[in-house]
Parts: sequence; structure tokens; C-alpha cells
Amino acid sequence: MNALPASFVHRGVATRLVMREGAIDGLRAELDALGIARPLVLGGARTQRSALFARSLAALGDLPHLLADPVPAHSSVALVEQLAARALAEGVDGFVAVGGGSASDTAKAIALLMAEGGALADHAVRFTPPDSLVAPRLLAPKLPIVAIPQTASGAEVTASLGVRGDDGAKLLFTDVQLAARLVLIDPRANLEIPAALMCATGMNGLAHCLEGLYSMERSPLAETLALDAMARFAQALPAVHRDPQDVAARAALLYAAHLSGQVLVNARTCLHHAVCHAIGSVTGVGHGDANAVMLPHAIAFNAEAAAGPLMRAAAAWGAPDVPALVDALRALQAAIGVPTRLRDIGVPRDALDRIGAKTMRERGLYYNPRRVAGAHEIRALLDVAY
Repeated sequence: MNALPASFVHRGVATRLVMREGAIDGLRAELDALGIARPLVLGGARTQRSALFARSLAALGDLPHLLADPVPAHSSVALVEQLAARALAEGVDGFVAVGGGSASDTAKAIALLMAEGGALADHAVRFTPPDSLVAPRLLAPKLPIVAIPQTASGAEVTASLGVRGDDGAKLLFTDVQLAARLVLIDPRANLEIPAALMCATGMNGLAHCLEGLYSMERSPLAETLALDAMARFAQALPAVHRDPQDVAARAALLYAAHLSGQVLVNARTCLHHAVCHAIGSVTGVGHGDANAVMLPHAIAFNAEAAAGPLMRAAAAWGAPDVPALVDALRALQAAIGVPTRLRDIGVPRDALDRIGAKTMRERGLYYNPRRVAGAHEIRALLDVAY
């Protein structure tokens, strides 16, 4: 048993999880219970074309609602500010976010902006290398969010969000009030989502667990959740890849993802997510694909500085040491067919310097157990992953 740290802080969120087949069909009653009478409904372009999204809208019955324009990958400040103004003008009192992290993050950003006012960028966390972090206090009450997750990122339950800024940089925000008030997980409805997307986004959820184990800000309970979710990902990801129509495997993966989101309520992401945010902001590549490629490289980078936490992760996967854990991550990549090289997900080599420079402004470096000496270290990491 690991000794408790001398002191720590643990946060809780007011999230209620409903996980069952047919959960989506109870959406109207759940909104009524939350007092949401005029929700803004959000989803990405692919999600909004799906039968699952049509089913979600049908479940609203005659409840008045607004339908947002399709949310792009990584969202955008312009879209958030446009939707926040519209929501205020039309009396929106809650949100339904269907799909992946971009839909959930957009709902969170709109709720934040409606409550706090001003410009969205005013409320972003700001990191200045090497060790200055400024996080604005966001105290105004936020409208409730109902999330219907259809990826394995766990974004629906986190208290943080990222939105692509006008200059292409990822703006990051944190407010415990922004975690979804209600999460509806319907594993049978998830069968419509391609297994490849679930596996790629599952690597994001797995990264939440690994970074949550060694983040410089974390709690013991976050570590416990991370280790449990890691073991579940190791089983569920290959199961979904082997049989995309296995409802039990979908349920197991969605539950592991939900746990990974709970990890991030009390831990912060580190270098790995910093690099993936920069990849997305520079190139528009999907966050799941970036995670799938970069995770073994980031763990290897932090292997010495985070040896203790990573040994616990290795034990959870039956690996004898940290190098074997990295090997196990590579074996998982192969087993579930996710991309393993940056060139394979559309990252041009001439973008690597820009990605390195943007990474140096990412708050994840503040929480990383190994200090990053400069953009040259990021570029070396990217070259190996290319």
C-alpha cells in the first residue's frame, strides 16, 4: 500500500451518471428533473447526421430547444461567442451535448461565457515558461450540461475544456462547475460509432489515466481511479476492435472513459496532452489520433522523472518495469489498429517547429514531472514520432 502524501486537496463534481441501454430515450424526463426547459443542443457534423442524434432530438418531445450549427474539431472561439450571444438572447437554460470532446467542450465554453461575460479568452488559463501559471477565478453559477458521450475521451465529466483560438492556439479553461450535471451512456446506441474512432479516442482516455498518475497536481483518489480505468481500457479497447458489435465491450469502454474523466477532476494533464493540443491547433488533426500516436513517446520522455507512478501503472498492466509498460502501449496500438506515426495522421513535417513552439505555451508543461528545457526537446520528441 502506498503512503498518503502529507497533504492534498480533492475536488468533487455534481455529476449523475445513468448507464443503460435506452438511456437516451429518457432524456426529456431527465431535463425536466434538472429544470431545463429550453436547451441548446450541440453535436459535430458527423454526429448531427447520425441516427443517434435524431433519436436524441426525438427524445426531447415537444420541449422547445435551439439547435447549434455543427461543432468543428477543436471548436472555435468565434463559434462559442456566437452561440453564447444567441443562447442569451433566446433564453437558453441548459445544454445537451451529443458526441465527443468538441461538443462537450463547446457546451462548457458557452456556459462559462454566458455566466462570466467578457471575451472568452479573458478566462483562459495562461502559462508562461518555465513556471508561471495564472488561472482566473470563475465563480459565477453555470447553467447545467447534459452529456451523451459517443467517444471514449471522458470529456463529458471533466471540469476542463479546450477551444481553438483565433491564432490557432488551444485556449484552456478550468471550472469544476462545468462538469456535466448529467451523463447518459447508452452502449447499444454507441454501436453506430465506428470502432476505429472509439479506439483512437480511447487512447485519449488512457492518456488521462497515465498523466493523472504522475501529474504534479493530483489526489490519491485520482490515482486509484486512474489505475482501475487503465486496467479496464486494456481489456475493453481490444474487445471493441475485435467485435465492433459487442454491446458489452462498448459499455466497458465507455465506462473506462468515464472513469478517466473523473481522474482529471483532481489531476492535470501534462506534456503528452500539451503536445497533442498543439498538434491539433496547428494542423487540425483529431485529438484522438494525436493521442494514439504520441502516448508511448510521452511516457518514455517522463520515464525517469515519474518512475514511481509509472511502476504502479506497469503493475496494473502486468508489466515488470517502465520500459515494458512502453512496450505494452506499443503492443496495444498494434492490437487495436490505431495510427502510430505523425505522418500517417496528416501532420506535415514542416509543421513540427510550429507545434514545438506552441507546446511551450501549453499549461501541461507546468504539471509535467520532468521540466522541458525548450522547444528543441519537443521537436526531438516529434521527430521520433514522425
